[in-house]
Amino acid sequence: MNPAVPTWAGVAASAALVLLAVAVAWHGRLHLARDIAVAATRAGVQLAAVGAVLLLVFQHTGLVGASGWLALMVLVAGQVAARRARGLPRALPIATAAIAAGAAATLGALLALGVIAAQARVVIPVGGMVVSGAMQATALVLVRLRDEARTARPAIEARLSLGLPATDAFAPYLRTTLRTALIPAVDSTKTVGLISLPGAMTGLILAGVDPFTAIRYQIVVMYMLLAAAALASLTAGRLAERALFDDAHRLRPLTTEPRRERA
Repeated sequence: MNPAVPTWAGVAASAALVLLAVAVAWHGRLHLARDIAVAATRAGVQLAAVGAVLLLVFQHTGLVGASGWLALMVLVAGQVAARRARGLPRALPIATAAIAAGAAATLGALLALGVIAAQARVVIPVGGMVVSGAMQATALVLVRLRDEARTARPAIEARLSLGLPATDAFAPYLRTTLRTALIPAVDSTKTVGLISLPGAMTGLILAGVDPFTAIRYQIVVMYMLLAAAALASLTAGRLAERALFDDAHRLRPLTTEPRRERA
């Protein structure tokens, strides 16, 4: 048994940390004690279920099962990002397409160049990181574009009335949105290793892999996350821009007010 890997008894013991968080929330009257307990329970159950399914995928389905798993990830991620952008026309297909484009291009390049092994136990965790990064960037783009279309409608329509096509009238807001959406990925890439040791590198080191080998893998991870975020952001921005304007270059009405997200 690898001493760096906690046993199930160790996992159970770590639940004491959750109890501590619950106690702090209860003592501070934050009204979060129940939410913390439910979140911790759900996390444990979900991860255990995912572990069991992944074991079956690794042993019996190979790359076919991995492809299906990644497709499911993309669909769920698209729904999550679309919920953030309620009120934006065609938010769900746009979010799903953007995440799929970023993930497919990034994973496809890594597999085609032989950077990662074409094995289910490699493709699924790496693909999960790529889909997650693409989802976060896509959600930021769609939320920001929706808000820009709401608050800047008079300015956008003024630019349209001067004869500018929809692409040019909306270009400043799209550029600002894309820059904002890429800030988290850029900042995390710039500060990797200085502020924290990322998950992939930490996991490999805990598993006993040589640190320089873990560093190589982490560099690949950071580069692929940056690429996936950039591709997903650009795709989401272009698709959302088309959805916001009709064929006559008029800004569509956004009649549905976005529901406030819980913190």
